[in-house]
Amino acid sequence: MVFQERTYSVLIVTASERFTDSIMPLLPMTDYWPVQTASSVAEARRWLADTEFDIVLINTPLPDDFGMHLAIDICTGSGAGVLLLVKNDHYNEIYSKVVRYGVITLPKPTNRQMVAQNLRILCATRERMRQMQARQATVEEKIKEIRLVNRAKWLLIECLSMTEPEAHRYIEKQAMDLRISKREAAENIIRTYQ
Repeated sequence: MVFQERTYSVLIVTASERFTDSIMPLLPMTDYWPVQTASSVAEARRWLADTEFDIVLINTPLPDDFGMHLAIDICTGSGAGVLLLVKNDHYNEIYSKVVRYGVITLPKPTNRQMVAQNLRILCATRERMRQMQARQATVEEKIKEIRLVNRAKWLLIECLSMTEPEAHRYIEKQAMDLRISKREAAENIIRTYQ
C-alpha cells in the first residue's frame, strides 16, 4: 500500500495456523496494526468486547460455530469491515444470508491477490464509515445545542415573560457579548433560572 498515516487494526478468526501464516504477509505493520488472532468464535467475541477493530477476517468453519453469525453481529454492532471466507460449496448459500448486513464473502480456495484486494476494499469502506460517524456526531451535537437553546428560551419566556423572538435574541446577544457559544449562553440561562 502507499504511505498512509492511519493503520487498520485487524482480528483474524481462524482455527488454522496455516491460514494465519498465509495471511500475515498481506498485513504489513505499516498498514495493518495491531493484528490479533482468535481460534474460536468465543475467543473472538472476548477480543471484540474489549477492543474495537477496523477489519475482521473470519476463516470458516470454526470449532465452536460456523462463523456466519459472528460476521453478522460484527457488521450490525460496529463499524468494522468483515471478510468471511467460506468453502466454495457453501459460498452462494452463505453469501445470500450475509450480504444484506454488509459482510464481504470470498469462496475458498482463493488466491492471495483476491484477499489483498478485498482488504483494500475493507480499508476504503472503513474510512467511509469513519467519515459518516464523524458527520453523525456533528449532527448530534447540533441537535443537542438546539435543544439546549430551546430549553433556555422557554425558561426566559416563563420566568421573564419574554416573547420567543425576544428570548432568541437575548440568547444570541449573551453569546456575542460574552464571546461564548449559543450553547454556553443557553447553559448559563438554564443554570440561572432552573
